Amino acid sequence: MGDIIYLILMGVCPVAIYYIIKSKPRDTALPTAPKANPAPYTPALPQAAPARHWSDEGRFQLEVVAESRYQATIRQLAGEHGEHSANAHHPAILVPDDMNAYEATAVAVFLSGQMVGYLEPKQAAAFRRLLAQQELAGQPTSCDALIRGGGLWEGKRLSYSVSLDVEPLI
Repeated sequence: MGDIIYLILMGVCPVAIYYIIKSKPRDTALPTAPKANPAPYTPALPQAAPARHWSDEGRFQLEVVAESRYQATIRQLAGEHGEHSANAHHPAILVPDDMNAYEATAVAVFLSGQMVGYLEPKQAAAFRRLLAQQELAGQPTSCDALIRGGGLWEGKRLSYSVSLDVEPLI
């Protein structure tokens, strides 16, 4: 008796599943979301003079991050350097970016007036604490910067990096 019920279920279940799938109403196309603006967000460079100039005596140990988005700009700022790596010095402006949607403590980095990246989030938070301690919260400050990289390897140009002459804060 149990075998007969098992055989009936084995025959009925696939047929039932087939009819359930076939009788399902067709989905209508969902409206598509508007496309996001492909241009990256860039904070405004303040017109005010930097409140302070930082220096770590030319060590250039503080790395800028997210510069991959700005490689074309950095390549232009690096200037002509042939197949060798660049070694280009520029003035940098560090701007606390209160409008950044991704990082509450973001600090934007501008070289010669052009955006090139940000401080790493932990460094940015420590930098903002330092600004607050020195009563410079929210104000742009400056330092020297060094563009490295961009040499040729196997016929391709390597990426560039930007280092700041600011003592690492963490």
